[in-house]
Amino acid sequence: MSMQKSIINTRLLSSLVISSVLVGCASTAEINKKDPWEGWNRGTQEFNDDLDKAVLKPVAKGYMWITPKVVDDGITNFFSNMNDIGVTLNDFMQLKLAQGGMDASRFLVNTTVGVAGFIDVAKMIDLPKHNEDFGQTLGFWGVPSGNYLVVPFMGASSPREVVGAVGDALMNPLTYTFAFAGSGAAVSAVNAGAKTVDVTDTRADLIPTEKIVDEASVDRYSFIKNAYQQRREYLLHDGNVPEEDELQLEDDATAEGTSSAKTTGTAPATSNRPGSAPVTDNSKHFLDLSAPVKK
Repeated sequence: MSMQKSIINTRLLSSLVISSVLVGCASTAEINKKDPWEGWNRGTQEFNDDLDKAVLKPVAKGYMWITPKVVDDGITNFFSNMNDIGVTLNDFMQLKLAQGGMDASRFLVNTTVGVAGFIDVAKMIDLPKHNEDFGQTLGFWGVPSGNYLVVPFMGASSPREVVGAVGDALMNPLTYTFAFAGSGAAVSAVNAGAKTVDVTDTRADLIPTEKIVDEASVDRYSFIKNAYQQRREYLLHDGNVPEEDELQLEDDATAEGTSSAKTTGTAPATSNRPGSAPVTDNSKHFLDLSAPVKK
């Protein structure tokens, strides 16, 4: 374990050093204008990958091994139900009034009839799950995403989505559990435990689909970046991405794939067809490598 911690610390230090070198040498080194923080991003992605291999993935595998499917489904549904509070608020902030009413109804039905959300009763009565977050709300009101950014512990993101993650946390009732307890230490333990279970359950849901990233990409970093950016555009526009934005994203992905292929001598990975949602989903802002199929 000490060796794993040493590796993780070394990777994080390396990423910080790379970032400092890029800033210091900006006047002499050629920087990718479409990805000016690439040096930092690649170093941070390596750190996140090491953390995932050393801690998150082994814990997620153990969780899957000891947790019966019905319990796993219930835990996933519970946290999804908590997330519907933020989804509903973001619906209204994006002026999606009808959808907001549906999501509010979904939360009420699952919280009551669905036993605090452990059973997705709303799905049974045709109240579908929507995916709205504060990052999309900011985009709806014209806030630009900014450059692609890989954040320690969070993964693929952007300046807008980092702010969005803070907004989502403020809309999550679990953030405020400390306010309802007489013992601060006890509540902190419960809150930390809930967050740990949420992260572990999310990581476990990603295991069946992460092979897409590992096997379908020539350059793992470029694959994740392009898929993430396409996915966020898809969510922001509710699947109706403007043609010029879609073409620009595809051109960027093709250019990077060709560049990687020249370096490695292999064929570039194919991009997603127009109108389809790519595999990466950052809706939870935490090391999401692909979009799991929610149960």
